[in-house]
Amino acid sequence: QVQLVESGGGLVQAGGSLRLSCAASGTALSLYATGWYRQAPGKERQWVATIGRYGGINYQESVKGRFTISRDNAKNTVSLQMTSLKPEDTAVYFCNARRDAIDYWGKGTLVTVSS
Repeated sequence: QVQLVESGGGLVQAGGSLRLSCAASGTALSLYATGWYRQAPGKERQWVATIGRYGGINYQESVKGRFTISRDNAKNTVSLQMTSLKPEDTAVYFCNARRDAIDYWGKGTLVTVSS
């Protein structure tokens, strides 16, 4: 059973930084494409960033240069370092692991950016 648990969300002022972490159990994240999605109030869930199984990284255009995704295979975690946060980054952030067209999700962590 794959379980993903996010942490690190909170309230931050615009321009500030937060680091989200996702801890996995039941499997090795190195076997998956892992990433982060977010869902703002009243909006659909959207992709933020992905780190592929072999390390390839991609970002949504709006977070390029501000967010950094990384994976620690020894700790079995994936992280999202967020800097220069904007009010429009406010959302619940979800960790995702994908393999063989199957998605696994965490329950999310709330990030609120005040102006």
